[in-house]
Amino acid sequence: MLLCAALLSGACGDDAPPGSDPTKPAPFKATQVPSSQGLAPAHGFADQSGGGIFATPTGGAVRLRLDGTKAALAAHPQNKATLGSVSATFRLGPHSALVETNSGLFLADQGWLIEPLWQEVLGTGIVATAQTADGAAWLAHPTGLYQLQGGTLASLKLSGQALSGITTMTAAPAEDGLPGLWFAREGKLNVVVASAPGVYQVRGSDAPLGNGETVEALAGISAGTGTPGEVWVLTSTRVLRRNPEGWSTVELPSRPEQLMGAGRFLWARAGGQLYTYDADAKVWGVAEGLPSGTPTLLAVDETGCAWVDVNGQAMAVTKAPVPRVTGLHQGMLVVEDGLALRATLPPGPAPQSVAFQLDAEAEIASTGPLFSLGGLEADEATLKPYSLATLAPGAHTLSVVSRFEDGTEARRAVPFTYQPLTTTPGYARDIRPIHEARCAKCHTTSPGRPLNTYDLWKSNAQLISAAVRDLRMPADGPLDPQGIALIQRWVASGALP
Repeated sequence: MLLCAALLSGACGDDAPPGSDPTKPAPFKATQVPSSQGLAPAHGFADQSGGGIFATPTGGAVRLRLDGTKAALAAHPQNKATLGSVSATFRLGPHSALVETNSGLFLADQGWLIEPLWQEVLGTGIVATAQTADGAAWLAHPTGLYQLQGGTLASLKLSGQALSGITTMTAAPAEDGLPGLWFAREGKLNVVVASAPGVYQVRGSDAPLGNGETVEALAGISAGTGTPGEVWVLTSTRVLRRNPEGWSTVELPSRPEQLMGAGRFLWARAGGQLYTYDADAKVWGVAEGLPSGTPTLLAVDETGCAWVDVNGQAMAVTKAPVPRVTGLHQGMLVVEDGLALRATLPPGPAPQSVAFQLDAEAEIASTGPLFSLGGLEADEATLKPYSLATLAPGAHTLSVVSRFEDGTEARRAVPFTYQPLTTTPGYARDIRPIHEARCAKCHTTSPGRPLNTYDLWKSNAQLISAAVRDLRMPADGPLDPQGIALIQRWVASGALP
């Protein structure tokens, strides 16, 4: 169990309403990509690379691509438990999801549904999940609040008691700017912050909730380059927003029934319409041209895309046909001085041009069909890495923009942190302990490919680096940021023994 020093301070009181933040949503014709598969109106997972993992109306799990078609997804042959009927899916990392079924929980990764070792500890009934800045995944369950880090599931307790009864949760900075995990319990708002490694405080919030006003949903907006994240709160009477300037009330045409955030975007369903907020541009929009009926938000991703169900028709909805970036995800820690990056275009009209931009530097034009930032090798099929050697360590943003004949453009901006190599790790000293602690149970003989020797690690070095960097492996939960950086440094410095 994870025991912590816990502090419950502050209270939700009778403060006067905070300043008003009126919105002026601009109508936009929604870009829609219908799904080839009907989806259940249940919580889903949307991948920022496109597509996602969702429950179907018949109780199955489906993995969708950017164009709405189905991709491979099957129960792993080494699972002991049967999959059962799927009720919902939840985010665990940038490209991985937690699938809840009536027979238990499964991790969805690279086309497999994998039974985690900790499944028996936690039964069904997941309320919400979130991932904090330290790479930990958090699971709110009727029995308490759990942290999944390093492949280990642990319970966070307050004064020795489980934090049961959580109704909604999101990751966003605390009121003092520290990385936080916000949750609502018994209608009130609290935030978890790390006071030391492995030690957490549970704080009350100074959110100005009135008498009888309760918290119904939380949504987080992540940090951008030089811009902090925010927490948004849907209460029984209004929408509250907390940014560095403090709390304010957000005035939409009507109070939302749903509120979801991912990356720098927020989506809300209110009065039968879908509203979206772009935190970088600081503008609101309201979607037009959707099929008649009341939309249900299933999931949202960091590109500003929402997956919705309207009268049984599932579709991806965006403000514009935004290109996706592969090889880099939101908030990623990059230690290599070269990355193979490409843009993937959504279905629809082809743009006149596609270009990349790193910070405020000049644009770099890219050509199809691969749209590689670094260009292609002589075989015209392998992406060349783009050199980051001239970048200063710290926060940066990579953007890719598509421009169309009618003068419009669609942009995807991906903030990341660059920390170039400063050490030269070795396999025996640095990597083998990670393998034995986190990888050996699946990658000695089966079910994964064997990786139980230095030679096998070296020959698979690029695949391993990509899998841990994208938080797709290990299968029972991602490594901590230090472990991920160590493997990347080992690969980038020549995979020494």
